[in-house]
Amino acid sequence: MKQMQNRKTGVEKPASGDVIPLPPIQVRRRSPAFTRRVNDLLQRAIPAFLGLGLLVMLWQLAAINSKGFPTPYSTLESAITLFADPFYRDGPNDMGIGWNVLASLQRVAIGFGLAAMVGIPLGFLIGRFLFLSRMFTPLIALLRPVSPLAWLPIGLLLFQKAEPASSWTIFICSVWPMVINTAEGVRRIPEDYLNVARVLRLSEWTIMRRILFPAVLPAVLTGVRLSIGIAWLVIVAAEMLTGGLGIGFWIWNEWNNLNVENILIAIVIIGVVGLLLEQGLMLIARRFSWQEK
Repeated sequence: MKQMQNRKTGVEKPASGDVIPLPPIQVRRRSPAFTRRVNDLLQRAIPAFLGLGLLVMLWQLAAINSKGFPTPYSTLESAITLFADPFYRDGPNDMGIGWNVLASLQRVAIGFGLAAMVGIPLGFLIGRFLFLSRMFTPLIALLRPVSPLAWLPIGLLLFQKAEPASSWTIFICSVWPMVINTAEGVRRIPEDYLNVARVLRLSEWTIMRRILFPAVLPAVLTGVRLSIGIAWLVIVAAEMLTGGLGIGFWIWNEWNNLNVENILIAIVIIGVVGLLLEQGLMLIARRFSWQEK
């Protein structure tokens, strides 16, 4: 190949018409970890979409064979209209779906928070001390199977208002999983841990903080997850009876107005909110898990 020398720089350059060789093209290969993540995502997503597709197909069949039952398409149109302005206000008894969901979440937060403040410490005490276990276990076995709605009239009688009565119902129904799971987790702690604590002459508070709580944390979080599901389930039924602002009362009001599409939309909203609450608790559990630190 003929080359020409630049007079100023002294660097030889190819003559015109010569083909300049290009550097080889480097193909960027995907890492095995990336491929595994994609495959894992596909293995999870494809069955989920198939399940949703099956649900929509059964829904369409039910709408075809049932008079007055809305189709998925008509429900989607109603959802677009509903979510166009979810936080509108047109008087105290006519508010958007967003305000109703927030009102229900507020009641759940109050009742669930009180249940956690009572249930987790009580579970530690029941699991730690045999006398307290024998004292409270019969009461828990007696009260736990009671239907959630059976507690609502008691709350109305005690508080004379619907608002505290709903939170009371959530509290009394969601406290039991936290008590039972925490107590069972304390009972399953290896005896060697407690023997070491006795040898070191640790105080009861130190045993609770340094030994019992880290070991019982998975059981506590399991009880918390069960309780939040029960709390969200109970509030919908309680609001149907007490009325006022809330997703439960909104469903009942839409039924009285024969807006079945909005009822189906509310069912989806309830499921999504419950899923987000559970996933949020799982995220907090992974963040504060002592095993990962």
